[in-house]
Amino acid sequence: MGNWFKSGSPWIWLTAGAVSLSLVAVLGLLLLIGWKGLSYFWPAPVYQFDVDINGHKQVIIGEVYETKSVSVRQLAEAGVDVSAIEGERVFRYLIKTGNRERVELDFITLLETQINSRALADDIAVIDRIKNGKFYGYPISFIDDGESKPIEGLAQGLLAAEQVRDEIKVLQKTDIAAINHQLELLRQQERRHGKQPEFTLQRQQLDQRYAAVEQRLLDLRLRLENDALLVRDMVGTTVKLPIEQMLDIWYPNNLTTLEKVAHWGSQIGKFVSEDPREANTEGGVFPAIFGTVFMVLLMSVIVTPLGVMAAIYLHEYAGKNPFTKLIRVAVINLAGVPSIVYGVFGLGFFVYMVGGTIDDVFFSDQLPAPTFGTPGILWSALTLAILTLPVVIVSTEEGLARIPNSVRHGSLALGATQAETLWRIVLPMASPAIMTGLILAVARAAGEVAPLMLVGVVKMAPTLPVDDQFPYLHLDRKFMHLGYHIYDVGFQSPNVEAARPLVYATSFLLVTVIVGLNLTAIGIRNHLREKFRSLEQ
Repeated sequence: MGNWFKSGSPWIWLTAGAVSLSLVAVLGLLLLIGWKGLSYFWPAPVYQFDVDINGHKQVIIGEVYETKSVSVRQLAEAGVDVSAIEGERVFRYLIKTGNRERVELDFITLLETQINSRALADDIAVIDRIKNGKFYGYPISFIDDGESKPIEGLAQGLLAAEQVRDEIKVLQKTDIAAINHQLELLRQQERRHGKQPEFTLQRQQLDQRYAAVEQRLLDLRLRLENDALLVRDMVGTTVKLPIEQMLDIWYPNNLTTLEKVAHWGSQIGKFVSEDPREANTEGGVFPAIFGTVFMVLLMSVIVTPLGVMAAIYLHEYAGKNPFTKLIRVAVINLAGVPSIVYGVFGLGFFVYMVGGTIDDVFFSDQLPAPTFGTPGILWSALTLAILTLPVVIVSTEEGLARIPNSVRHGSLALGATQAETLWRIVLPMASPAIMTGLILAVARAAGEVAPLMLVGVVKMAPTLPVDDQFPYLHLDRKFMHLGYHIYDVGFQSPNVEAARPLVYATSFLLVTVIVGLNLTAIGIRNHLREKFRSLEQ
């Protein structure tokens, strides 16, 4: 046994076990987040409950969101009447009833002892809407242009409503946006040169175009004004739901397994492609996905050349003196600075100082409304570039240190200059290490939230940083971020129960985005390693 310990085998097994345990923990966490998040989009069965709450009998229709076993003693301490409960524990059900505009809360808590019977609600429909969340009810008839028609015509009505909404969205994001952009440019010209007759004529033409587009929008909205769906809710009341507010309808208790899978995939597609609604508790997260990926790519473009140049100077040009050692110590210590400190630095230096100076020099005609002197995606990318710069410098310098000096001496002996040796020999051989630093930088930057709250990220961005208006890339705009979206939905949402599954879904999506970015960088690194392997021979 003593020889076995001296051989070091126990430590090898201990290390392997620790690594295995870490992998199992990480995979288990990912599976938990994925299960909690992706199961939210599955069409859950809708039940009809006959309940008796304090002697008041009623019918409740909804999905079972959560089932939990609670202590009777805990319920008694909370002031619940437990005289009719036998035993020490009882099941408590969290039911999502929807119909937010007709009840105070779209969730209700029921104890097992309060439920007289529970059964699947036959032919119940779940209606997804733009406002007020989901509606649970029994469709009665479809009203098309004021005339009552069979419910079979609803599918065609929903398709027509979707086409009208898409046309309205296009008019708002293209025509109206273009007119507003031209009006803003005209206002700037008037501030520079004063009111001129040609400016007045241009404004009149733009006003006429705006009036025409506005009339077109009014006509489109009027097309859906008289279309509605009559639905009977859980208390037997007939409700009129406007078609223009309806996004989708499905009958969860009537779907086959394949239809449920298709619906599940469709809901996930909408989640990643649509804009958020209802204070981020409904709809999708596409602006947050776009903002996260765009910000990380912009940060990568900034941090990579800065980090590589700094590493080249420290390793290839700077002498080994106390000043160089001080710089290396400072670079290493920068990696330990709290991220919120970088956010304060970015707000003070980039936003107020640099951005304010840019506004004074180039955008003085737009003051006091700031252009670059306000948080935006450019300042967020620069702040995260400074935050991740030490990682890229250290990784690149380690890659440069692994290249034998004989390679450099051979290149110089053949007549190449030091700059040519660096560009054609050293940097290609160090490129895998550079990509490793970039991978680590992306992994950290994509999950950072604290500094972004100060330098550019917002709860809801009205437009994306990219559009069809010149200069097409608007680095001064604020943006949405998946990490901040998780924080906002999880801790700032007015509807906690409805937001909880979205926290898991968005977290899983953020992990997926980070893994996708890292896999792309790893693929590039492996390609570079194979391409320049011959230089190592």
